[in-house]
Amino acid sequence: MTDLIERPSLLQTYTRSFSPLKNRNLRIYLGGQTISLLGTWMQSAAQSWVIWELTHSESALGIVVMLNSLPLLLLGPWAGGIADRFNRRLILIVTQAIAMFLAFALAILIQTGLIQIWHIYLCSLILGIVATLDFPAQQAFIGDMSGMGQVRQAVTLNIMILQVARMLGPALGGFLLKAVGNSVSFWINGLSFFFVILSLLLIRSQQAQHNGASSRGQFRETLDFLRTQPRMIDLMVFASLVTFFGFSVFNILPAVADHVLHGDSQTFGLLSAASGAGALASTIFLLPLSQAAKRIGLIVTGAAAWMGAFFLMLSSSTWMSLSMTAIFFMSLGAPLVMTTGLGVMQLMAPRDMRARIISLFTMLTFGLQPLSSIVIGYSAEVLGVQTAIFVNAFCLIAGAVLMFLFRKGLRQWVLQPDAPPILSSSGH
Repeated sequence: MTDLIERPSLLQTYTRSFSPLKNRNLRIYLGGQTISLLGTWMQSAAQSWVIWELTHSESALGIVVMLNSLPLLLLGPWAGGIADRFNRRLILIVTQAIAMFLAFALAILIQTGLIQIWHIYLCSLILGIVATLDFPAQQAFIGDMSGMGQVRQAVTLNIMILQVARMLGPALGGFLLKAVGNSVSFWINGLSFFFVILSLLLIRSQQAQHNGASSRGQFRETLDFLRTQPRMIDLMVFASLVTFFGFSVFNILPAVADHVLHGDSQTFGLLSAASGAGALASTIFLLPLSQAAKRIGLIVTGAAAWMGAFFLMLSSSTWMSLSMTAIFFMSLGAPLVMTTGLGVMQLMAPRDMRARIISLFTMLTFGLQPLSSIVIGYSAEVLGVQTAIFVNAFCLIAGAVLMFLFRKGLRQWVLQPDAPPILSSSGH
């Protein structure tokens, strides 16, 4: 009898995850995002292999990620204020147009054989500046369209699309690399931006008005608010651990494919696709369950430790199938940490402060990638690829254990999934 009662509840949990698709504006936007993100991940795989062919240097792979992420660390405090102050839809149109131009520029350079590593360095830095403005505006824009009642489900749907693209894009990009050359993925990515720009022109949203404070005052206000929210700080710490010790490993996957597995561009594409498949499986099957759960602290702690355990497996593997398996199961944990952090923090943040909270979240997490990329790039060259992955895995597990032992409030934290959102920062 108990089973009969639980099964509809589980079904309702999954059904609720897709309920934001009833929103016409959100459907149009996510449709454009699907095409654009597929092109983005195709280019990402192709670009990594182009860098590897130009340099055969793990540190060069790290430098590109560093340049792409550095603006998040330097400009993050102001990006959220801009996204709260100005029209977010217009910001997104401009950022997508610039990203489209950069994709076409790289495509032309590769097609003509003029590409040099400094071209990629420069484009990565510019794209990092664009992404710094784009990300908080995009995440808050999703909340503008969905409303706070469904923001976690809407963020999850967006991440689900990202993971589909992350799984299919590198695999397709790896195939195209071998079949027709390096430049095709860049051309496809450039064309894909037309669809997301078109979707932005077709939709409307309601954006909360900012309080008129200066950028410096807004950033100080955001920090003052976070000091009163220890659980939001905990989520940022876990996201930082996963970014620094987890995501940085993906920067050296071309070296894993070449030096450890003795493969080629298709090997690299398959490793990247395994990561996307694991993240997609997590987004579809695990995230809806985590949204219904109350013990968010236990979920993110377990997910971080889980990732570290399978990174240990990857560090000792010289067999393609075992490496893909390790990457797949490791990737189950990443969305639980990152997507839960983004969704819960939007739910807990004042409505007119959401973009600033998201910007600070990305600054303190993804903004660490400049340092983590350099560290793992050089450690892979000095210590070896497998040893570098082992060190990162150990640090990720140790960080999760220490948080579990010494942040007692985190273990006892119970989140009410249906709690009403805070609509304004004026009461704080």
